[in-house]
Amino acid sequence: MDLSILPSVNASLNAASALLLILGYTLIRQRAITGHTICMLAACGTSTLFLISYLYYHAHHGSTPFEGQGWIRPLYFTILISHTILAVVILPLIFVTLSRAFRSRFDKHRRIARITLPLWLYVSITGVVVYWMLYRVKY
Repeated sequence: MDLSILPSVNASLNAASALLLILGYTLIRQRAITGHTICMLAACGTSTLFLISYLYYHAHHGSTPFEGQGWIRPLYFTILISHTILAVVILPLIFVTLSRAFRSRFDKHRRIARITLPLWLYVSITGVVVYWMLYRVKY
């Protein structure tokens, strides 16, 4: 299998997750519960596919060194470190948020979703930013 396509696939899955999260948030603000549910489950699906693809890629390819120098280097690592830490933190938050929704504990679901959504969005968006900085920008 040609692994070179996986970083682009991973960035696309992150972008799709971000768009689904934004759409899901918009729909719940409009009280469109079914649409919100579909979008949030789809965001979970794309994030799960991302994680599987990401782990497969790094297990078989390893890490790619960042080529940038100067002011862009500390910016890249700041984004990467915050992204990585929050990617670990967001997993249990997503599980708790989903669990509360599935158990119809919507008051508690809403409370934790107010934390989960912005963190999950940040992780999804910065995943795309890290991809662009690592694979697309020429330094």
